[in-house]
Order: sequence, then C-alpha cells, then structure tokens
Amino acid sequence: MTGTPAVVAVAVAVLALVALAVPLLRGGRSRRSFGTSADRAAFAALHEASLAAPPLRSGLTAAGATRAVRHLRSLLGTAAVALTDGESLLAWDGAGEQLHADAAVAHSQQTNASGRTEVLGPGVVLCREPDCPIRVAVVAPLTVEGRVVGSLAAYAQSTSAGLVRATDEVSRWVSTQLELAELESSRTRLMEAELRALRAQISPHFIYNTLTAIASFVRTDPDRARELLLEFADFTRYSFRRHGEFTTLAEELRSIDRYLLLERARFGDRLQVTVQVAPEVLPVTVPFLCLQPLVENAVRHGLEGKPGQGRITIVALDHGSEALISVEDDGIGIEPDAVRRTLSGDPDGDSVGLGNVDERLRQVYGDDFGLVVETAPGAGTKVSLRIPKYRAGVHP
Repeated sequence: MTGTPAVVAVAVAVLALVALAVPLLRGGRSRRSFGTSADRAAFAALHEASLAAPPLRSGLTAAGATRAVRHLRSLLGTAAVALTDGESLLAWDGAGEQLHADAAVAHSQQTNASGRTEVLGPGVVLCREPDCPIRVAVVAPLTVEGRVVGSLAAYAQSTSAGLVRATDEVSRWVSTQLELAELESSRTRLMEAELRALRAQISPHFIYNTLTAIASFVRTDPDRARELLLEFADFTRYSFRRHGEFTTLAEELRSIDRYLLLERARFGDRLQVTVQVAPEVLPVTVPFLCLQPLVENAVRHGLEGKPGQGRITIVALDHGSEALISVEDDGIGIEPDAVRRTLSGDPDGDSVGLGNVDERLRQVYGDDFGLVVETAPGAGTKVSLRIPKYRAGVHP
C-alpha cells in the first residue's frame, strides 16, 4: 500500500473496522436483501464510520464528540460509550449515564497515564443497580502524534477479547481522524503565517512610496490626492483582510488595478500596462495575494532600475481545466541563480514575495503548480503559473 502516512492509516483503520463488523451480522441470506450478511455488515460499518468522521475532523471537542459518539457506539455494539479529553467528559451515549458518566474521567486516568488500553472490572465500575447493563469498561487511548489527548471507553455487561480488540481498533480510527484534524489546523496556521510574512515583506516598501506620491499632490492637485487616498484605502483593506485563504481571480485583478493606479501616480507615463484576461477565468478561485506580489516584483525590478518607459503585461487565459496566468515586464531582469535561491527558500533572495507565492501554490495544488520564472539580466522577467479551475477544499 502506497500513499501518505495519514491516508494509509485511514485505509488500514477502515479495513479493520470492516473486519470487525463482518461477524456482527453473520447469519442466513435474506431473500429481500442484496448480498451476504458479511456484505451488509461491511456496509453498516462503513456507513457509521462515514457519519462519525466529519465531526471528529474538527478535533477533540465537546461538540464534535457529541455528534460522533452515537455512531461509535453503533460500531462497537456496547451498552454505552464515553469520550473524554483526559480532564472532562466530552460525550456519553447509551445506558447508565446517570450512574456512570460522572466516573468516566476517573475510569480513563490509568489509560491517560500509561497510553495503554485498560480493562476495568465490576470492582472499579461499581454499578449499584441490580439490572444495570454496565458492569465492565474497556478504556482505550486517543492519540495525536504519539501524545495521549483523551480516551474512548466502551461500557458493557461483560468483557471479552473481541470487545477489547474492537475498542482498540475504533480508538485507532478515531485517533486517525484527530490527526487529520491536526494536520488541517496546522496547514491553516501555516497559510496564515505565510500571509502575515508576505504582508510584512511587501507592505512597508509599497506604503512608503505610495504615501510619498500622494503627498506630492496635496497642494498641486487636491482632488487627485483625495482620489488616490480612497484607492489606497480600498487596496489596503483588501490586502490586510483577516479571513479567507482564497479569493477569485476577478477580486485579485481588481486589487492589482488599484495597485497599478497608485504606482502610476509615482511613475507617470513611464509605467505602461497591458492586461489580457479571458472572461471565463474571472470566477476561478486563487490563493489570496498570489498575483499582487508578482506585479509588485515586476514594477520593482522592471522599472525602478531602468531608464525610460517600462511595460508590464498581465495575461490570464482559459486552458481547459486550468487558468494560465503570467506577469511579464521588459525591465532589467534578474540573475537566474538569484531566482533559484529565492524559490528554494533562501531568505537572502530579493525578489519580493516570489518564494512565498511559489510555496503557497505548491501547498494548495501540488508540486506541479509552482511558479515558472523566465529571466536574464537585461532581458526582462516573465513569471507564469497554472491554476486548476476546480480543486476540492479550495473556495473563496
């Protein structure tokens, strides 16, 4: 079996759940049912697992545990199931809640300390009701990256090797879902950190130059200064928004138009811009601030060190399942080795935001979707990227 460790773990855990479920419905074939009892048991196990997985993907929380616990009890077929985070009871489903729920955290203490599955007998579970369906408990650890983060306890009238094994397998499957939740959370935090780093990198340079340009119009052309201030406010409002990893290509291009309007106030007729965009790609979802740094880089390397006029060409074309986007300038160009260092993560690279954008594109779409940079000293620079029109989990 190949694939990432998380995906492999999910596959192994689900197969284990199916293997445990098959004996549950063994018996004769039904004339009105399709398939064997083993088929029906496998389907039932997969169905319950599919219902339990989404709430667990939010992490080990009371809300997620409450939604998942009844499906976990269906998988185990026990009188009751409890989920704890080691310090408090997150959720209980089944019989005996009034008698045993308060003791669930105490029942999990040994498991939390040892990281091993523990079997608790009647002397520990202590049921005072003669007809109580709960006499024993099997408590298994829930782990994330080797850390015990909580427990799953299966309560029954008697214990068996099958119950211990089933509880172990279900707890491993739950742990896999919690690890996937942690991976998603880590990915989100990383994306947010990279956006903060990008803003910190590009903003001082641009803000200083823009405010200087606006100040030059305050006395000579107050109306122009007022218009530029409003555009600057709209641009910064978009650039520094605090929510959303993605936006549409139309929104990104609208922000770039404001940026170029502000830069024209500084460069005047020296800055020439050509934009060619296919209407079909305007709704395509793109990572937030994935194009503006490329345009700023074109201005910085294409014009600031070049005498006379400079041209920036922005192209976005429809290409089947992808949008093909490029930002090109006819400026002074960049040493290819400097670009390679920037894209490899060298902090000394001086291309504004290129490494950051390249890394985010690869994280979202895969290594085949990084930036392609064509440049040489005196030959200008062209930065190209491909954006899939549709990708699961990617939306504004």
